Amino acid sequence: MTSPGMDSPAAVHDWVFDAIGTRWTVTTPAPLSADVVDAVRAEIDRIDLAWSRFRNDSTVADMARAAGRYPIAESDQPLVDWYRRLYRLTRGAVTPLVGQTLADAGYDGVYTLRPAASVSAVPAWDEVISGHDAALELRRPALLDVGAAGKGFAVDRVATIVAQVTDEFVVDAGGDMVVSPRTRPLRVALEHPMDPNKAIGVVSLDGGAICASASNRRVWADWHHIVDPRTASPAWEVLATWVIAPSAMEADGLATALFFTPAAFLRGDFDHHAEGFHHVTIRRNGSVEHTAIPGLELFL
Repeated sequence: MTSPGMDSPAAVHDWVFDAIGTRWTVTTPAPLSADVVDAVRAEIDRIDLAWSRFRNDSTVADMARAAGRYPIAESDQPLVDWYRRLYRLTRGAVTPLVGQTLADAGYDGVYTLRPAASVSAVPAWDEVISGHDAALELRRPALLDVGAAGKGFAVDRVATIVAQVTDEFVVDAGGDMVVSPRTRPLRVALEHPMDPNKAIGVVSLDGGAICASASNRRVWADWHHIVDPRTASPAWEVLATWVIAPSAMEADGLATALFFTPAAFLRGDFDHHAEGFHHVTIRRNGSVEHTAIPGLELFL
């Protein structure tokens, strides 16, 4: 994961709260107004009610119970479109249809963390989803999981609200961050995947988003939360990834995609800006791959 180095002179107030299973810190020059705080909380609650597979009253829970047509909020269409693109880029390795597999493995709504005797295979997109424009049209019930990009999406949504009232901010949700454009770059520590009290390096951000994915965060039995749908088993070759991209949704999804797909392949189809995206990948064999990230210092 990532954590910011608070060396910006304008970063003088932290609003810290817990939501969607993680600790959030919104850093601004001055405290946000009650109206903005309420707007942030309302948006996070809306996202959770729509997309959480850990609550029985969510739209995702409804999808798991019955096939049909489920309208997508206009604000959420980019998340669904990004998942479809990631599915194509990774040849099915990043998919929202991994939810039942994770639940069977023990990462379910009540966190039993006990794998079932039989773990469901992950269905192909077109087997389940017949349409995803303005509504998800399900041919059959399916338990979705948008964890690969959903937290980044939520961070982007919160950053959009905060940006309406201040030009200087950092929105950090458990290490997935959006940093406002700035002339003095923000130093961000890259958390050691085996020891959260250490860093494996630092990067400098003058704006944009950075997200991380690591296989050591949610671990139980012989499982962790990053599952390869093609084998219905955990991905073991990669230990941790970090991605810098224009949005947290993109960075979050790409950080997961790097567990399955070479960066060069992903970069060849990432046309959102001239530099594509930056990344650091650490494999279990100790090898490290990274792009020429501005201000990157590695301590490995």
